[in-house]
Amino acid sequence: MHPFDQDISLTPIFSNLDSPNPASSDSELPSQFKSVVSDNWSVNGIPDGGYLMAMITRAMWHRCRKKSTPILTANFISRSAPGNATIQVEPIIQSAGFDRLEGRLSQGGQEKVRMFGTFAGEKTDCTADRIEKSPPAMAPFEECIRIPKMPNYSIFHNMDTRLDPTCAGWMLGQNLSKTSEIKGWIQFEAARPLDVFSIVLMADAFPPAVLPSHGMVAWVPTLEFSVNIRNIPDTSRIKCIFRTHFISCGLLEEDGELWDESGRIIAVSRQFARFRKNAPEISGDTKTTP
Repeated sequence: MHPFDQDISLTPIFSNLDSPNPASSDSELPSQFKSVVSDNWSVNGIPDGGYLMAMITRAMWHRCRKKSTPILTANFISRSAPGNATIQVEPIIQSAGFDRLEGRLSQGGQEKVRMFGTFAGEKTDCTADRIEKSPPAMAPFEECIRIPKMPNYSIFHNMDTRLDPTCAGWMLGQNLSKTSEIKGWIQFEAARPLDVFSIVLMADAFPPAVLPSHGMVAWVPTLEFSVNIRNIPDTSRIKCIFRTHFISCGLLEEDGELWDESGRIIAVSRQFARFRKNAPEISGDTKTTP
């Protein structure tokens, strides 16, 4: 089993322990799960928000009937840590076109992440496709600069994340950029096909977009993060671009695009986070800088 699959694995807790039969009816689908938050996908020793969202998405996957083009929005309530966790999933409404669910990840009796998921039925009619934006211009994978493996940043031990040279000056001690934009390629260190769960992880696996323009910002904790997955790539590598346009009153947004190698849009994301040059006591998901 791939390390990522192992680290998002769940143990369902059925209300009817004698004869759980998830295929028979919605009432018998599992709603509560035991899990272990791994330290293999951490940023500054704290589990990455995209990884936690992938775990909750896995739980929702067990509970919903529809599986296509999920829209996932998570609120990070307090800081998570490696160790035991429970995930509770509750249906909000199920319609002909969509399943909508709410998921909560808790540790030690305290809620850490609350997430809403909307899942569509299988795509059968895509005649309305219209793409008004092109994939980002980017140096070839081999010419991009890999984020090195570092203590406490285990996500970069398990992900091969490479930055385009135009936005890597902050990491190399060179001049900063005039724009808050970060872009590059990403793939698993150990090869693995991409799916919904890995795309959620990859959408949050880059350093904050404010680093190229501001340098080594110490504290950028995520408050809310949304990902909409449009397609599943055929290859194991995708290219991503993230951009922050507004920093005001200690808050910022970060808009992301994930594309496959053929130029097909894979996912779009938006993240809201706090912005601090210094690092006070932390709460919530923490996307601190390498």
